[in-house]
Amino acid sequence: MDSLQQTTADLDRLEQRLHEITDRIRQLEEENRSLHARQDSLVAERASLVQRNEEARSRVEAMIERLKALENAG
Repeated sequence: MDSLQQTTADLDRLEQRLHEITDRIRQLEEENRSLHARQDSLVAERASLVQRNEEARSRVEAMIERLKALENAG
């Protein structure tokens, strides 16, 4: 194989590798977008759960206070 053929073969391999890398970058970008969307969803879900937990805690505390008041009244 002469020098020109070797150079052409090298360039073909390089081009193929660049296509593979470009495809991989696209896959990683899509995965990154998907992970960010999932993270946003989980953050929102967590905030909702924290709020519901706080509301439940407040209701339980209110019930305890009412029970104490009934106990003291009786």
